[in-house]
Amino acid sequence: MRVLLVEDEAKLAEYVRKGLSENGFVVDVAKDGIDGKHLALHGEYDLVVLDVMLPGIDGFGVLKALRESRNTPVLMLTARDRVEDRVKGLQDGADDYLVKPFAFSELLARLQALGRRGVRVSAEEANVLRLGPLELDMTKRKATREGKRLELTSKEFILLTLFLRRQGEVLSRTVLAEQVWDMNFDGDTNAVEVAIRRLRAKMDDPFDHKLLRTVRGMGYVLETP
Repeated sequence: MRVLLVEDEAKLAEYVRKGLSENGFVVDVAKDGIDGKHLALHGEYDLVVLDVMLPGIDGFGVLKALRESRNTPVLMLTARDRVEDRVKGLQDGADDYLVKPFAFSELLARLQALGRRGVRVSAEEANVLRLGPLELDMTKRKATREGKRLELTSKEFILLTLFLRRQGEVLSRTVLAEQVWDMNFDGDTNAVEVAIRRLRAKMDDPFDHKLLRTVRGMGYVLETP
């Protein structure tokens, strides 16, 4: 599997490149957004690992250019912990988001999961995520189920986006906390449970069939019953 890594921190780029190479990936590295954009648009890659803070063109700019013509799966790396940045990345078409610093094993697992999903749908279709009667329009930031509008907060929106992009996968509390808040997850907090409960109240409770399921001891999964 061929990967494009766009990362301006030389030591981190070499660390990731070496680790991925040792796990069977072929890795090309771009050190700024300009080279990253050129390679992403003109190279043949199965996956792109894209930093947000880049010289020349930032990661959001590279992602936007890529999504105008290609559907290569993208995992974004960033030191930012603002929810708005994660929403923007996912809304612009990123498939996953990993906050620095991160464990290489986590990055590897995320990329392997992205690789197993196969080829993405068309760019236009990728803006609308669906699971049965549930639909999320990323462009309009509009969620509906059976035609009924779901009024979601920013955190609920990003939670639902993650579940829809990784539907059928069990997502742990740690992963959800990392993606929606920050990577330092306090096991004593109930923030994840509260957010899940509020999302369910809007997305599942008014309907007969429940889509968001708790997997005891593991996490949560969004799937058709």
